[in-house]
Amino acid sequence: MLFRQDPKIFSLKLKGELILLENPIIMGILNLTQHSFYDGGTLHNETQVLIRVEKMLQEGAKIIDIGAMSSRPFSQELTIAEELKPIETYFPKIISRFPEAFFSIDTYRSEVAEYALDNGVCMLNDISGFRLDSNILPLLKKYQVPYVLMHMKGEPQNMQLEPNYDDIFSEIYNFFDNKINILKNLGVSDIILDLGFGFGKRIEDNYKLLKNLAYFDAFNLPILTGISRKSMIYKPLNFSPNEALNGTSALHFEALRQGSKILRVHDVKEAQEVISLYNLYEKS
Repeated sequence: MLFRQDPKIFSLKLKGELILLENPIIMGILNLTQHSFYDGGTLHNETQVLIRVEKMLQEGAKIIDIGAMSSRPFSQELTIAEELKPIETYFPKIISRFPEAFFSIDTYRSEVAEYALDNGVCMLNDISGFRLDSNILPLLKKYQVPYVLMHMKGEPQNMQLEPNYDDIFSEIYNFFDNKINILKNLGVSDIILDLGFGFGKRIEDNYKLLKNLAYFDAFNLPILTGISRKSMIYKPLNFSPNEALNGTSALHFEALRQGSKILRVHDVKEAQEVISLYNLYEKS
């Protein structure tokens, strides 16, 4: 197992404000899709959406990540119009109610990203690492927002069909190295790495990566970890995502111990408790 060296203090520029990552921060998940593996279809109207956003902000989320198309394994791809519809319906109301909050858009489509960036979103979270839509790149050059660069083997429709690696660390490292060079040549300065837990990985792959996040310290970039209620937790324990909160919290602590600076979560209050206890642990 690798262990991180003395931690560097990273920062992100969001809406002109410099956000220091001296302490880990939380990205709260706002699913506007009916098909998400855990909380899809739970938000049915404007009131419920606004209450959800307010609750996450009050509980400590620094960033709210808005998505309108499920990327779970074997999920069905929506049309661009279908993905855009809930964002166009709810986001103007969200940004009007919470003008000071920081919002990210979870999409790999340039049309969706451009709408969101034009309307107040200040971060782009792309599960495909601009493999599925290279038109993301001119948007990043234009808007210069922080970009979450995630590794995914395959696509959501096929990524869990017997994924296999000769050397998972080398493959992901080379993927990041290539993509980071492209982004830096565009002048993108705020890059966040996401190893893509559950995206084209076996359960044992996910745990191997979690134990060795420090392998990717060489890039000198902050790492975002998205493991909230995923199958790497609930499948080994033989239960459903609804019962995976305890396991999520346990693995969140390990992710922090391995150097992750951003936790992408469904349960903000519980994640904030993990961060608070981790901070005490680090100071002891």
